[in-house]
Amino acid sequence: MDRSVYYQQHLTSGEDAVKQIKSGNRVVIGHACAEPSFLIEEMVKNAAAYQDVEIVHMVVMGKGAYCAPEMQSHFRHNGLFLGATTRTAVSEGRADFTPCFFFEVPRLFHTTLPVDVALVQVTPPDENGNVSLGVSADYTLEAVKSAKLVIAQVNRNMPFTYGGAAIPLTEIDMFVEHDAPVIQLEPPKIGEVERAIGENCASLIRDGDTLQLGIGAIPDAVLLFLKGKRDLGIHSEMISDGVLELVEVGVITNRKKTLKPGKFVVTFLMGTQRLYDFVNHNSDVEVDPVSYVNDPFVIAQNDCLVSINSCVQVDLTGQVASESIGLRQISGTGGQVDFVRGASSSRGGRSIMAMPSTAKGKISKIVPLLDEGAAVTTSRNDVDYVVTEYGIAHLHGKTLRQRAHALISIAHPTFRPALISEFEKRFLASY
Repeated sequence: MDRSVYYQQHLTSGEDAVKQIKSGNRVVIGHACAEPSFLIEEMVKNAAAYQDVEIVHMVVMGKGAYCAPEMQSHFRHNGLFLGATTRTAVSEGRADFTPCFFFEVPRLFHTTLPVDVALVQVTPPDENGNVSLGVSADYTLEAVKSAKLVIAQVNRNMPFTYGGAAIPLTEIDMFVEHDAPVIQLEPPKIGEVERAIGENCASLIRDGDTLQLGIGAIPDAVLLFLKGKRDLGIHSEMISDGVLELVEVGVITNRKKTLKPGKFVVTFLMGTQRLYDFVNHNSDVEVDPVSYVNDPFVIAQNDCLVSINSCVQVDLTGQVASESIGLRQISGTGGQVDFVRGASSSRGGRSIMAMPSTAKGKISKIVPLLDEGAAVTTSRNDVDYVVTEYGIAHLHGKTLRQRAHALISIAHPTFRPALISEFEKRFLASY
């Protein structure tokens, strides 16, 4: 069948499309800034027709209206990562959290989380009859491939990206045309603490390294101090606007990458229109599935891979908690461990945990013991460098005594005496 004919025959309204969702279905929603907001709104409007529809999602950038208390009998959110709009529902028992490594999420769609319906967002078809998932391939691509029913919001504002994100339009069962601005993530504010952390992290980066950058003020602060570097590359779970200035001044070239030289390799994008314009129809940018981008064995094929991630707490042995405060789940593992392990297997690779020394200037983030109930995200066996505004602690291959000593040296001065006291009690030695 001619693909333009297929498109017209499968074109429908949002109202009619969401009527195909049935009670008890598992619905996987496209990720992060690619979230199909219009389809979600239509689904929530039709909530009275559903009972016990399970919503599977990671980073929710929209309203998350299906998590509202009044939606409890209609929808139950199953978060693979939590955020501001979803963590309250989990803490109140109205939603669930599933621990997982990001790169393994697509596999879950064939084991414990088979997909009934995928709600995604795509570009209009190109001249070859392909649509693009735009700013998110990650698990969204596998949701499309494995779902019994795929409903796509077609948005002319979605950038057309290549790699795994570009798929035949025949992968989609129902098209709903609705143009709207793609969700944007504004650049974070960078304060003096973040600048100091960024400068410390940047000192560990060498010419020709390939970078994985997390999200937020610290990764963006790192980029401020890389303008003197040469031929950096990107193989990262995601990128945001911060990389663009380094591309423009010729610092990020991808020329020295040992895997896919010349290419930005990412699994999703979060930024402003400036970033979306940069990636639109840019063949140097590959947006590939997370099962590829975040696979530690793939990551390790990049020589000199440097991963930079943030965390909530580090204890004196080097255990890293990044996703919970005590028993309260606040986010998820995401791709942190994927890249820590990939970097550790990379020839010349390094992984960095970067964080302010305190939370809100009042609570030390370097602690004798993790808060009771806190999940260990990155084990002490995996941790490499820990960085605060006060310096760098290199933990890999060090004894417990050496680790504690190094971590105390980069803690906030206010809290060092208590940490030293704990050190002396634990190790029965003077500091």
